[in-house]
Amino acid sequence: MFTTLLVVGGVLVGLVALLALIVSLSTRPTTSRAPGTPATGTGWVADTGRSHPDAWAAPTSEIPAVR
Repeated sequence: MFTTLLVVGGVLVGLVALLALIVSLSTRPTTSRAPGTPATGTGWVADTGRSHPDAWAAPTSEIPAVR
């Protein structure tokens, strides 16, 4: 009886540890900033000051500036 409870408990603890490992590995990586840039805002929208491009908008001849 005690051995059965010990095995079931070990399996449950193992499953919880495996779930915790999967969750920790599936998180999104943090975005890295270039040295000297402010920490406010994230992503290219904050860097360029423009909104996200609309897929259904008419195409423009604007060429993004290279930094």
